[in-house]
Order: sequence, then C-alpha cells, then structure tokens
Amino acid sequence: MPVFAPEKLICPITFLLLLTIQRSQAVLNDHYYDETCPQAEKIILDTVRNASMHDPKVPARILRMFFHDCFIRGCDASLLLDSTPENKAEKDGPPNISVRSFYVIDHAKAKLEMACPHTVSCADIIAVAARDVVTMSGGPYWNVLKGRKDGRVSKAAETINLPAPSFNVSQLIQSFSKRGLGVKDLVALSGGHTLGFSHCSSFEARLRNFSKVHDTDPSMNVDFGQNLKKKCPKPNKDRNAGEFLDSTSSTFDNNYYKQLMVGKGVLGSDQSLFGDYRTRWIVESFARDQGLFFREFVASMLKLGNVGVIENGEVRLKCRVLN
Repeated sequence: MPVFAPEKLICPITFLLLLTIQRSQAVLNDHYYDETCPQAEKIILDTVRNASMHDPKVPARILRMFFHDCFIRGCDASLLLDSTPENKAEKDGPPNISVRSFYVIDHAKAKLEMACPHTVSCADIIAVAARDVVTMSGGPYWNVLKGRKDGRVSKAAETINLPAPSFNVSQLIQSFSKRGLGVKDLVALSGGHTLGFSHCSSFEARLRNFSKVHDTDPSMNVDFGQNLKKKCPKPNKDRNAGEFLDSTSSTFDNNYYKQLMVGKGVLGSDQSLFGDYRTRWIVESFARDQGLFFREFVASMLKLGNVGVIENGEVRLKCRVLN
C-alpha cells in the first residue's frame, strides 16, 4: 500500500469550491443572502444556540439531520416533510425514526419568514445549523455555501439507501461513492459521531451471538463490550438505553478516532474503519492530529452540502409541508 503524508489529504479550499460548484445543478455561494436576508445566519445561530441551552442533545441531532437529509435525495430538506395520507415521508422511514429536534428548524424558519419572507430555504437552514452546532461544540467554523432550493419529493422507502450501522468498509465506500464522496470523506464525516449517541438496537448484534466462534465482536475491547452488555441487557425494557459514540460526547474533537484505535467504537461500521487498510491510516492520522481532522471535516462537509443541489425546487413557507 502506498504511504501518504497527512498533508496530502488536504485539498486547497479554492479548488474544492470550484469542483463542488461545477458538479452541482445550481451555483451555491457563501454570500447568497447578503442582500436579500443579511441577518439570516444570525437568526439561525441564535435559534440553535437557544435550543441547545435547553436541550444538550440538539447539536448531535442537528448534525445527524444534515447527514440523513443529504444522503437520500441530496441536501433538499426532503427529510423535513411530514407524511400525508397518500405518502409516507422520509422522516417516518425506519432509519429516521430516531431523528429528532425538527422543531429547531421550524423555529428558525418562522423567524426567517418574519424577517425576510419567502427567501431562505429550509435546506439552507439545515446546512447553516449543522455548521453552527459543530462550532458551538468546539469544532471548526466554515463559510457555508448557500442557495439550495427545497425538494418536493420525500419517500420513506428511499431511506433504505442510508448507510447502516452494521456496514463494513466496502459497503460504506460504495454508499459514499454514490454521492460523489471518497474514502477520505467517509472517514472524515464519520467523525461527526464525536457528538453522537446510539440506541442499543443499532449495536446489540455485536454484543451477543456475534458468530459461531465469538459471542462478542472480537474487534471490540473486552471491558468495553462488558460495559455495553450491562447498558443493553436482554431483555431490554428501556427503549432509550444506549451509549454515546464518543467519551467526550458534548465536545467536537478527535477523540472518536482515538477510541477506534483501542477497540471502543460503538457501531460496527465505525470500528470497521480501523480494521480495514483502506481507512485505517486515515483514522490514525486524524487521531494524531486534531487540526488535520478539522480541516478535512470542513472540506468533506462542503462536498456533502453540495450533493444533489437543485435549482427547480421551491422555498417552503413551512418546512414540514409543500407550498
């Protein structure tokens, strides 16, 4: 396997922005609302900050919301649409049942409609809010590219395309490549789990009857596995039981990668990143250098934020329903 210097991971931001803009169907830029709604980002930040003060789970939930929205039809806020009698929407698909804090986006949208009516898309609100929760939690800041439109289609059946917590690296690479994201993006964006929490149902298959040879997943630290078994007993009557995906769960840092190196990844998909030669060296690089992780996370968030951008959508008046 070729040896890569960590600095070679870093794409010049200017080139990255040109590349992502060329691939999209609509041109995004970080000054999109400068004239039409100059206070947009402050309104979103204030809303997210206030919600996070009252509920410490908001940052992780908003970041996850951004991922889950962009991975289906692209970043078009289709995840926010409510189901109707005629259509079961994305938010009611099995992988999204645990996505929460939609009210934060609703509150931001209501304030924006008062300040600058029919201007700021719900898709842009999610993208800006995702940046804000990262920065508020100690992570990097970046200029969010804006100008997305909101999609008109949302189907629960399509959530099957979200990467599963049991995926191995080959499956993860394939899933990310369909969105134009590479191996580096896979490992960098997985670092968003530094703010994550997982319910037992997403990883309990690793704890008992894992295989004919091993009761517990052998890639898991033994003591860590015993601790997870206590938190996720059989039978488990507590639907909210689970484990944080990072031991510093309220801080955006590189501790997630350090945990993978000692077998303390909660999800099988996370731990697999350290077990595969294609991704292990990137995990090690990010574990050694938090600044490198931050830079690569920003670059990958910019790429993800440009997936599936549409110019023939709408700006919803309410994020939950079509105009």
